[in-house]
Amino acid sequence: MNIAFFLIPKKEVVYLNIYATMRQALERMEYHRYSAVPLLDDEGKYVTTLTEGDLLWMLKNTPDLHFHNTEKIRLTDLNYHRKNEPISIHAEMENIITRAMEQNFVPVTDDKGIFIGIIRRREIIEYCAAQLLGKKN
Repeated sequence: MNIAFFLIPKKEVVYLNIYATMRQALERMEYHRYSAVPLLDDEGKYVTTLTEGDLLWMLKNTPDLHFHNTEKIRLTDLNYHRKNEPISIHAEMENIITRAMEQNFVPVTDDKGIFIGIIRRREIIEYCAAQLLGKKN
């Protein structure tokens, strides 16, 4: 089965520009109650995934950094502890199951590396469950 069936398109995904500020990221993630969001460059290409952990490590390891001055920190200044590799829109469902075990969502790109959406872990689990239940019947 092609993964396009499970794709949540970019227009429905919360994401940030890699040049956004730490404060913008904190506020957007809090508002949407997300623990991770994709980061895109100015051309719309997927760069990495920002996680709550990345933000917490920056707070912990930066002397005198408090919420009120996070608007001075760009997301490009953070160290990212995990690189969630995107998959091509042409990938097969079986190819992304292992990625979903390690991340909340899998970023999807087109042939030019442009971010076109995500596949959430939930849809992947539902697909796997349906396959297992179908084989038992």
